[in-house]
Amino acid sequence: MIQIIFAQATTGGDNAWMSQLLLFGGIILIFYFFMIRPQQKKQKDHKKFVEDIKKGDNVVTIGGLHGKIFSVDDDKITLEVDKGIKLTFEKSSISLEQSKKLQGK
Repeated sequence: MIQIIFAQATTGGDNAWMSQLLLFGGIILIFYFFMIRPQQKKQKDHKKFVEDIKKGDNVVTIGGLHGKIFSVDDDKITLEVDKGIKLTFEKSSISLEQSKKLQGK
């Protein structure tokens, strides 16, 4: 019985090895194009958006706070959330520009 199993395992030869290699290569390509590449593009777009923030933009933070940018420093921004109420946040905590969100609907 064991001899039959070994005989079947060795008859595939190079063809079985090549088909497994192609299968794994295909899986890697699918992961790259459907998971890794879109995430990298999204990160790149968000980084560009955060760098282009300017005074007067209406934005939404990651926590859901809506406000207008009052001032921009190197790595911090000050949001005016109501008349006279200003809060300071890290630039990286900005999720999206509110006007772009409204245009997308």
